[in-house]
Amino acid sequence: MDEALRQRISIIPQVMTGKPVISGTRIPVELIVRMLAQGLPEDDILQEYPSLQRDDIRAALAYAAEVLAHEDVFPLAARK
Repeated sequence: MDEALRQRISIIPQVMTGKPVISGTRIPVELIVRMLAQGLPEDDILQEYPSLQRDDIRAALAYAAEVLAHEDVFPLAARK
């Protein structure tokens, strides 16, 4: 993940119980990713959360992609 984008994400135990948030806000990365998944346009998200910038949305997506890239998956055998 690009360092400039990485700096836009904070993980602080006292803020939102340590969930990743956009730095300087209490807006969780998860919320941004969910809104995008629901089809909300970036402009609508930015209007709803005026403290956000477009690069914050990109940072949220990059963070989510990085987390998934390091996720371990252990397929289970199907029961017969």
